[in-house]
Amino acid sequence: MILAIDVGNTRLKWGLHAGGVWRDGGAVLTAEISRAAPRWRKLSFERIVVANVAGASARKRLERALSRLAVAPIWVEPKRRQCGVLNGYRNPGQLGADRWAALIGARSLVTGPCVVVNAGTATTVDILRGDGVFAGGLILPGLDLMKTSLARSTAGLPLRKGRFSEGPRDTASAIETGCLLAQAGAIERMVASLGPDAACVISGGSARSIARHLRVRARVVDNLVLEGLVRIAAESKG
Repeated sequence: MILAIDVGNTRLKWGLHAGGVWRDGGAVLTAEISRAAPRWRKLSFERIVVANVAGASARKRLERALSRLAVAPIWVEPKRRQCGVLNGYRNPGQLGADRWAALIGARSLVTGPCVVVNAGTATTVDILRGDGVFAGGLILPGLDLMKTSLARSTAGLPLRKGRFSEGPRDTASAIETGCLLAQAGAIERMVASLGPDAACVISGGSARSIARHLRVRARVVDNLVLEGLVRIAAESKG
């Protein structure tokens, strides 16, 4: 059994994987990491694997939360090659651990070229060629961050709940529609760059909201990072 932990900027997501399926899982705010520890102490597992993009402070808090467990965690760091994926970054270690794990997760789930999207606090849009080469990608503000930045940086665009519309006729809906189409447009352009056979794999808190407006084949995965972490832990066995 493998305990996979994805520490994001806003939330920590975790899952217990065994026998090819997810047996348990949950999420807490990254600022409240210690809340997950009592649950973990009740579980049985052989390995712990972690992707952390929330910085040194979050890592220290997670280390304290894991210190009472008998298993030492594997802290994921992007490599040049792992689990069938070749890292095309000039400096492989500069790639975020979550993006690396998501690429590996997508490679295990999809055959052929695809664009791998993590739609969280930030949205990442990465090209994974059919031969397993990560050929680069984009980082843009996430859907909620786009909307809140408009409210914080302008006097006349308050943060209000809007609705998607083909022809928005109120300010809140204009913002909602504009931010959704900005996300979808970036994704669709990257998919187009891969050719007509390319697909999209999308995960994260805003994944379903964005996927509804994509004009390309898209597969929503509940947590692509966790899928990749399990593959990394399996390859690291021994």
